Amino acid sequence: MENEVERRLMEQILQLDNEELQIEEVEGLNESSDDDRDASAVASTEDFTFNTNLTSLHSYLGEVDDTRHRSAIWEGGAILNLPLISLEGVVLFPEATLPLRVVQPNFVAAVNRAMTQADAPYTMGVVRAYGDPEFGQLRLAKIGTTAEIRQYRPVEDGTINVVTRGQQRFRLRRSWIDAEGAPCGEIQIIEEDLPFRTPRVANAKLLPLSNLRSQQMPCLNASSYGGGNEENDSDANSEESFESELSQTERTIHQSAIGACYEFDRVNESKSNQSGSPCLNDSCFFGSSPSNQGKQIKNAGLGIGTKSMVRKVAGPRSHRSCAVSRAFWPNWVYRMYDSYCLAQKAADMWKQIIGMPSMEGFVKKPDLLSFHIGSKIPISEPTRQELLEIDSISYRLRREIELLGRLDRIRCKICQTVIARRSDMLVMSSDGPLGAYVNAYGSVHEVMTFCKANGLALRSRPSKEYSWFPGYAWTIIHCACCETHMGWLFTATNKKMKPEYFWGIRSCQVTDDMR
Repeated sequence: MENEVERRLMEQILQLDNEELQIEEVEGLNESSDDDRDASAVASTEDFTFNTNLTSLHSYLGEVDDTRHRSAIWEGGAILNLPLISLEGVVLFPEATLPLRVVQPNFVAAVNRAMTQADAPYTMGVVRAYGDPEFGQLRLAKIGTTAEIRQYRPVEDGTINVVTRGQQRFRLRRSWIDAEGAPCGEIQIIEEDLPFRTPRVANAKLLPLSNLRSQQMPCLNASSYGGGNEENDSDANSEESFESELSQTERTIHQSAIGACYEFDRVNESKSNQSGSPCLNDSCFFGSSPSNQGKQIKNAGLGIGTKSMVRKVAGPRSHRSCAVSRAFWPNWVYRMYDSYCLAQKAADMWKQIIGMPSMEGFVKKPDLLSFHIGSKIPISEPTRQELLEIDSISYRLRREIELLGRLDRIRCKICQTVIARRSDMLVMSSDGPLGAYVNAYGSVHEVMTFCKANGLALRSRPSKEYSWFPGYAWTIIHCACCETHMGWLFTATNKKMKPEYFWGIRSCQVTDDMR
């Protein structure tokens, strides 16, 4: 069934490629966006005639053979030696697709080694290369992603066309060049965080905090915790024993939170008893706590969402453990770090701001959702590398939600000219508004697409050759102010094709303008 769908898509591509080039001058290419437009509006795709599924096939690479091999998932902490591909302007995330036209001899050697190595067949490491502003030389990011070669085809001229898929994050320990000239690296697979879910005890009905100071409070039954450990009935049951296991920072936060909740309970005890949470709506979801609690409970210090604090804060060690002293965080605190709550929030924001593709299928898999948004969100390359390097699922989702909420204008990295607005985003691929594409010379570009753009000048004649979007011809565009190569204007080769044109902007040439 999948092969039949792909066959039909390829027939559509061939039909588009055989059409005669019929490009007319497009009026109003350099119109500025209306400042009064709603910044959260999404470009309408109701009149689209272009099939966005065609783009994700990367048909411009020609025929490539499926390797029919799926590499194993390595355990966290595993150390491997892999051939390395370093790319400027590209950040590969797990589950993201990366097409490559391998031209450089050293990278050809790296791909050939990946195809034949015994310990990790069809696998190589991909890391972002970036210019060091101080010394002016290229450096490699410390965090990268393993890439599995899914499709492969050597070309007569000695180059190789491959399509890869991101698998697992890794830390680059060291790198070298082997005897065949292939860049290699020793990597350590990163053990991924587990999604954090609000523990059941957080929703239990707690006693008034005024009882806390006297330590005269009964403990919740073991059923409230879903079971207990009967081996620890002595020291582990006391508040002193609990606090002794905390670090100095965690102990300070724990005591401050208890004190803050005590003061709040004394003022409004009845409401606290009814809700178990001073925040009853989503207005506190990502903001500060009521009164002065936000000053006392720091996001970085809470550690909720990490394995250590799930055990220390939310995980009881005995069926007689005291509920208030071990888990008396207001419910809104847990929701701020609950991976599933954050995933739903991120999916809703994506639908509102970007529209396609829908993220609803990922809500029950917060880890995959965080990687998917990180790989597709139309932001600059350094910011996406920042997302890749965040280990906690909850913290990565929180950062992505912040970026989605604040993303406003796209500016030229060199001269800061406003190029486009969030409301001008256009989804021209089933993968989303940002994708990786490779040109005939082997240069990989991560491109974000817009229906409108400003301050750009055309610098070439339209060409259909090696077009990433079947049925569209590309024209090189530069920043009109500083002459930096910003990307391409894509123009339909057929009058019936909708949209008639759109802009592809290189993510490595923009800077984020957050409101």
